[in-house]
Amino acid sequence: MRIPLLASAGVGACALALAVAVPAAAASSHNVSATVFGADSGSKAVTYDPAVVPTGAQMSVNISQAADGTVVALEVDGLLPNRGYAAHAHVNPCGATGADAGPHFQHAVDPAAGPDRPSVDPAYANADNEVWLDQQTDANGDGRAEAELPFTFAGNRSPRSVVVHAAEATATDAGHAGSAGDRAACITLPVT
Repeated sequence: MRIPLLASAGVGACALALAVAVPAAAASSHNVSATVFGADSGSKAVTYDPAVVPTGAQMSVNISQAADGTVVALEVDGLLPNRGYAAHAHVNPCGATGADAGPHFQHAVDPAAGPDRPSVDPAYANADNEVWLDQQTDANGDGRAEAELPFTFAGNRSPRSVVVHAAEATATDAGHAGSAGDRAACITLPVT
């Protein structure tokens, strides 16, 4: 599945397709495809910072669930070459700004976090409790990341977007854990 990232400021129209696959062994099976034309924030994929995530770059997300866990795979094409990119699953769909995606999806939600206070406690903001998809692009700007998680998603307890951040890696130290800079691009996911 390849999803062109669309510009949020009206830079030409692009097509996109979205598919999420869940294996037959899981409790449910989900294949979703959509084609959207346009460059507005209502699109499934949008870039907020074309200097970091160029318009026309492509992203694919594959979610595979089994009874004992989930694998989320992210592939990108056409980003900046030889650069790190931090990416995470978020609780809300993409919107007009990167903030619309809300906080990181957490399996066990940090009770100290709130709408204006993102979780930065390493006990909650970590790669086992959130969906971290940090990656390094090659000379062509292509990259891949995979998160193997010890939990599954279900209905309203599933991430609704993947946000690509401006930072080249996710911070892990106390007080900054999970931080990755400005939100450069976003792709909306269907409910699994």
